[in-house]
Amino acid sequence: MSQSKNIVFIHGLFQNPKSWRAWELFFQSKGFVCHTPAYPFHDGEPSELRKNIDPQLGRITLANVVDSISTYISNLPEKPILIGHSMGGLVVQKLIAKKLGVAGICIDSAPPKGIISVQWSFLRANFPTINPLKGNSVCLPSVEWFHYAFCNTMTIEETDKEYQQFVVLESRNIPRSSTLNDGYIDFSAPHHPLLFIAGEKDNIIPWSLNKKNFLAYKDTNSKKDFKLFPERTHYICGQKDWEEVATYCLSWIKTSL
Repeated sequence: MSQSKNIVFIHGLFQNPKSWRAWELFFQSKGFVCHTPAYPFHDGEPSELRKNIDPQLGRITLANVVDSISTYISNLPEKPILIGHSMGGLVVQKLIAKKLGVAGICIDSAPPKGIISVQWSFLRANFPTINPLKGNSVCLPSVEWFHYAFCNTMTIEETDKEYQQFVVLESRNIPRSSTLNDGYIDFSAPHHPLLFIAGEKDNIIPWSLNKKNFLAYKDTNSKKDFKLFPERTHYICGQKDWEEVATYCLSWIKTSL
């Protein structure tokens, strides 16, 4: 398999391309051409997006996100390496299934259809977003929720700083649809190399759920790897020592392509 020099970073829920800026600079310094496409209605400065609510955002589903990123990739000069965080990790899984990437890295990946957890932290962190009583209303989480779900090893003051810089409004229908057909993965199909990375202290996507996601892939001729990072939360790509995670990804890319 040839070495691709293009990387597409795919953000997760309540985030946008700004969340990848440090990673983009890191991989650019290693010779890669980096791309950070936004989900529909997610592009812009987070603080401005929080002030100006686009009502169309509330209807966006996972299928809409996958279609948007697929179209973006179709205009690249070569099939890219895919790196996604949280819901972006599930988008990576979908794109690899569509053969749109040469390799995929899924960091704290949201689970595909049929991969479930009954762990309390998972239920507590996810219900406020998918709450069916909220209809198609756009979701803006509180700092306290962001602290529990993403930044649970940081102080509330540190969390607030990250929140102000990076958090955006979100569609409840993206995670809802991920539990239905939009989130379906054929785990028996051959696939390009996949790396699953989990944070030991992740509340919203517990590491055990990431492991279950990894183990679901059954084709023995396809490369897959799993890495657990101790003391890391769902904010693994932005919390202290994120460079260690990025360096691990770089090493995996070099040995997998």
